[in-house]
Amino acid sequence: MLIIGCDYHPGFQQIACMDSESGEWKERRLGHREEAVQFYRDLKVRGVKVCVGMEASGHAHWFEHLLAELQFELHIGDAAEIRSKRVRKQKTDRQDAQRLLTLRVEDRFPRIWVPNGENRELRQLLVQMRTRIMNQLHVVALNEGVRLKKALWRPAGRAQLESLLLAPWASRPATRPAGVTGSTDAQDPRADASAGAGSGEAAGDAAYASLETARL
Repeated sequence: MLIIGCDYHPGFQQIACMDSESGEWKERRLGHREEAVQFYRDLKVRGVKVCVGMEASGHAHWFEHLLAELQFELHIGDAAEIRSKRVRKQKTDRQDAQRLLTLRVEDRFPRIWVPNGENRELRQLLVQMRTRIMNQLHVVALNEGVRLKKALWRPAGRAQLESLLLAPWASRPATRPAGVTGSTDAQDPRADASAGAGSGEAAGDAAYASLETARL
C-alpha cells in the first residue's frame, strides 16, 4: 500500500509518500486540478492501493470525490490536534506533509468522522430549505408589524410569531357565499382580499411547520 501525507492547499498539494512494503519514501508537489487528478488516476491504473491522510479542509470536496471514485482510502484529521504535534516552530509545506505521513504510519493520526458525499449534499439541501423558510417567516412577521430580526428565533420572538400565525381568522379558510362564481369574485374586491389573506396566512402556517421539520 502507498501511504500519502497530503498538505492540501486550494491551488496545490504537497505530498510525502511511503510504500508500506518496500519502505521507499518520495515527495512531490502536485498542481490542482489536472496534475493531481492525473497522478492519482495513474496509481489506480497501476493497481496501487492508496491511503491518504490530510487535515480537514473546506476547499477539498472535489479531491474527496476523486478519491472516493478511485476507491482510495482517505483519513481526514483534526487540524488543531495535528498542529499541536508540530515539533519545530518553523513551518513549511514539506514538513507538514512529512508530519501527516509520519502520524499515519505510526498509527497516531487524529482521524475525525466526516459525512460522505451523499450525506453532505442532503445536509446542504436542508440548510437551504431552512434558510428559505426562515426568510418567508420574516416577511410574514414584517407584514404584521413585527420587526425582531434575529430575535424572532428566540423563545419570546417565536412565541410572538406563533401567536400571529395561529390567530383564528388566519387559520379559517376563506368561504364564498352560496351561488357566487369566480367571475363575481373579480367584481367584489372584498372577496379577493379575504381570499388573499387566508391563503397567505395558510402558507405561513405551512412554512412554519416545514421549519420545524427542517430544523437540524
